[in-house]
Amino acid sequence: MTLNFSAVNNTKNLLAFSAGVDSSALFFLLLEQNIPFDIAIVDYNVREQSKDEVTYAKQLAKKYNKKVFIKEVELENSNFEKKARDIRYSFFEDLIKQFHYDTLITAHQLNDKLEWFMMQMSKGAGIVELLGFKEWEDKNTYKIYKPLLEITKDELQNYLKSNNLKYFVDNSNFDEKYKRNYFRHNYSDKFLSEFKDGIKNSFEYLQNDLNSLNIEEKAILKIDELEVFKASNDDNINIRTIDINLKKRGVLLSKASRNEILRQKEIVISHKISVCISNDLIYIAPFSKSKMDKKFKEKCRLNKIPKNVRVYLYDKNIDPKDLVV
Repeated sequence: MTLNFSAVNNTKNLLAFSAGVDSSALFFLLLEQNIPFDIAIVDYNVREQSKDEVTYAKQLAKKYNKKVFIKEVELENSNFEKKARDIRYSFFEDLIKQFHYDTLITAHQLNDKLEWFMMQMSKGAGIVELLGFKEWEDKNTYKIYKPLLEITKDELQNYLKSNNLKYFVDNSNFDEKYKRNYFRHNYSDKFLSEFKDGIKNSFEYLQNDLNSLNIEEKAILKIDELEVFKASNDDNINIRTIDINLKKRGVLLSKASRNEILRQKEIVISHKISVCISNDLIYIAPFSKSKMDKKFKEKCRLNKIPKNVRVYLYDKNIDPKDLVV
């Protein structure tokens, strides 16, 4: 199996590791091409085998001269998957900030991508949500890299077996009380086993179509956590621009929230983020309740700054004139 990892050849990388099929295969594939990386693993203490997986991570790190970061937590079964994911990514982001990593590498593969697609379709989703798994995802201070999205789980498992490489199987992956397992076992894995090439091609075509929509993922102006985008005449493109940006901020929009944004044009989402579509621009900034002085308010009015982002400018001592684009 030959993959091109040249994009991370000269960056400081952190591999999200679990000791399962996907991350174990990715560990050795990266190793084969001398890609620099360290590893991070979370032990949720819900399976006895997890201790062996952590031990394996330590052994690999020692043998191949990698740093290994371990986090131990105990979680209740209630909403376990979401809590586990939140803890995992919070741990990764803390490490990235502390040790100045450029890239978080994850071992998501084609089965995961199709599984996500089907789960989103079952809830009702547009093309942005359906194609939630992308090879690259920009965060504020780092990037997430998913290099295995065209490789199936079977291909990764065959690679490990043919090279006599150790990995673990998490038995909780067979428990259909978790929605992702239900979709995996009943739909996505079976579908992929019969139509792999067509599915790969369809994802490529869909991504090309999404790219052609000209959704603005990059701000025309960014000051601290305030971002300004060029608005479109197409409300659907505007809401996709907002949706993509809010995801980077850890906020997921519901259908009702999307509709309210387009109806009100100026709104606060989840008591956290101010969003405004005004003057052919889209403004997105953290929400604040501080009191402004009258002089600053008037300066904002003269520079046509939307009301719900003015307080953020005031708190950060940003001159409203700096937002004139």
